[in-house]
Amino acid sequence: MATASTEIRVTPEIAAEHGLTAEEYARVKQILGREPNITELGIFSVMWSEHCSYKSSKVHLKRLPTRGKLVVQGPGENAGVVDIGDGLVAAFKIESHNHPSYVEPFQGATTGVGGILRDIFTMGARPIAVLDSLRFGEITLSKHTSEEEAAKNRRILDGVIRGIGSYGNCFGVPTIGGEVGFEPCYSQNPLVNALALGIAKKEEIFLAKAKGLGNPVIYVGAKTGRDGIHGASLLASAEFTEESKQKRPNVQVGDPFMEKLLLEACLEAMQTGAVVAIQDMGAAGLTCSTMEMASRGGTGIEIDLAKVPQRETGMTPYEIMLSESQERMLLVAEKGREHEVLAVFKKWGLDAVVVGQVSEGGIARINNNGRVAAEIPAHPLAEEGPVYQRPIASPAARKETASDWFAFAAEGTNLTQNFLKLLASLAIASKRWITEQYDTSVRTNTLAGPGASDAAVVRIKDPKTGVVKRALALSTDGNGRWCQLNPRVGAMHAVAEAARNVAASGARPIAATNCLNFGSPEKPEVMWQFSETIDGLAQACTALGTPITGGNVSFYNETLGKSIYPTPVVGVLGLIEDASQVLKIAFRDEGDVILLLDGSASVIGAQHAAPLQGNQSSALAREFSSSEYSKTIAGIVAGEPPAIDLAAEKRLIDCLLTLAAEGALQSAHDVSDGGLAVTLAESCFASSVVGAQHVTPGPGAHAKLEEEGPAEAAAFGERGTRAVVSITPSKLAAVLDTARQYKVAAHQIGQVTRGDVFRIEHKGRAVIDSSVETLRDAWAHSLERTLTTK
Repeated sequence: MATASTEIRVTPEIAAEHGLTAEEYARVKQILGREPNITELGIFSVMWSEHCSYKSSKVHLKRLPTRGKLVVQGPGENAGVVDIGDGLVAAFKIESHNHPSYVEPFQGATTGVGGILRDIFTMGARPIAVLDSLRFGEITLSKHTSEEEAAKNRRILDGVIRGIGSYGNCFGVPTIGGEVGFEPCYSQNPLVNALALGIAKKEEIFLAKAKGLGNPVIYVGAKTGRDGIHGASLLASAEFTEESKQKRPNVQVGDPFMEKLLLEACLEAMQTGAVVAIQDMGAAGLTCSTMEMASRGGTGIEIDLAKVPQRETGMTPYEIMLSESQERMLLVAEKGREHEVLAVFKKWGLDAVVVGQVSEGGIARINNNGRVAAEIPAHPLAEEGPVYQRPIASPAARKETASDWFAFAAEGTNLTQNFLKLLASLAIASKRWITEQYDTSVRTNTLAGPGASDAAVVRIKDPKTGVVKRALALSTDGNGRWCQLNPRVGAMHAVAEAARNVAASGARPIAATNCLNFGSPEKPEVMWQFSETIDGLAQACTALGTPITGGNVSFYNETLGKSIYPTPVVGVLGLIEDASQVLKIAFRDEGDVILLLDGSASVIGAQHAAPLQGNQSSALAREFSSSEYSKTIAGIVAGEPPAIDLAAEKRLIDCLLTLAAEGALQSAHDVSDGGLAVTLAESCFASSVVGAQHVTPGPGAHAKLEEEGPAEAAAFGERGTRAVVSITPSKLAAVLDTARQYKVAAHQIGQVTRGDVFRIEHKGRAVIDSSVETLRDAWAHSLERTLTTK
């Protein structure tokens, strides 16, 4: 990479070092009408990087549904915004910080959290919650992973978790939920996706559009240093190579205490009425904020780099413009009122300097010590960059036969030991070791934190009275293993499960955000995966009424030519009208009836169906081979994800919401990873009281399954559109009647029992029989034991 001197003569070779193709470089010269200088080249390189320009994904993202009756602001701003009633809106968004978290796990994760928080309060919303969706390589020795690689993955996991916890805890926002997965393909390419949620008054939302000729442009927040230069164009827009570990200088350094001051100062400055527009200096730093604000506003902008607060000496225009130092904002104030804004930031002890003004003509002019360092038309740079219709080709069809699929155990086999192994698998096991490092209740809004409900739930306080009437629920979901087998169906399942989780907490799903993690877009099979995923997301979000309000695309998630699984992560937001009706997963009282709600019309009555025939049996084995049980017990990942019926998912969601509003349910928990057996066990575990020295077990469960087919499929199958609920016997008739109204099958499969007993029977035979505490011990301590015994 060329050094940052304005005296360097730009050549096609230097342009290539900056990640620009020959065609892109020719387009740069066409826009400028001349050769760029090195600063201008750097500006184009970051703005036209994959991370900032979405040049490979734009043509596909247009197929996503982005409008809805509650959508106030869709994609294109710092965060999506939806109307939640009573004059309030919710701003929420998810983004990735994958590559930096591999190079420097702690700082990569902290700055990922810091960046998404700034996206929220840049909109004028106060952040009230953070969730994370994480993927790591295997952390134990296996046939796919050496001990050396496993040790490296453990270090990455530890650094990322400490980074997330450190930033959120110090900033003062609760980390209330998320998910964690482990697969060999993430070994040298972890995924760190962070979601943030904030609340604002509807009339006080701010946008990043520079306007008002002569209005002052103000730099606020931390000083600019050399950290993060080319973080967007190199770390996030290219695959990892052996040299990637040398890129620590490209990773930003976060300061959550500075960000807390910046939050309070920005929100207070917005209240003055003197702020016209505001944007976070995130990816591409000062470059992105100046160019995008001018382009969105249809104006020009002029700034003087000599006025930019700097913490290092001798910084060149190239370095100042491309630095991704954290905790910085650029805002436009109303001319003549800038002193009001400056006074607020002075009060909070932050730098605030007028560095320029809004100009006419659409030109972004960057001055430095009386000389023009860069002069670029803002709109062509920000909005007319390269857009690629990358070649798409489906991969070769997998050649599988019944011999490649899971072989079910003989009828009558005791599956208890297999169940213990499944509960201890890192995909299923408790993530308490992780969530204990997070402050989950700061600000006292958390109604359901990690593990308490299928979704994380926070209360909404009336800004005037402080009275709590309603709540918001959030859930993230993504199954890369299923998307690898069938990206369209896997993506549909991700939306459906996130929406189902939200409904199982008592909230109506109203909107979604997504983070799309894929390999190199230059590979036709990766673009096929991406295109199929987009269609799956679009179909599911349309069917379930959850428009996409924003998100992030993360390409080039591959190391040494090997791609990760296609991993779309979906965050669904839901609204609970009565905060007292939040549903949790814990079984409550002995004698409560356990019901399996099944929304799929095609399987109503399937509990008592005729024995499976040959083709049906093969189809079941093929589907079951994609399950977590198949992977854990047999080491098989094959076949196809379960088929999905979106109309049935909608019926189940509506049924759950009606039952929750009626106060008919004691608990609710959707059936997902690990199937019905894990769902039942987790509802027992959640009832336990965990003390400093010991655990007081909660109730047990006794379930009787009559479903035809193998016991393993009945107990551990992961077909969606199902939820386990518990009810008091007195409400059974009313619940069954409501289920019939929504055409949801309701099977009475058992009851909550007294004592430390967990038992599942299949067609009259016990297939799992254990104490709850034995099962809980395998589930509760697996991750911690894995990490502390190495």
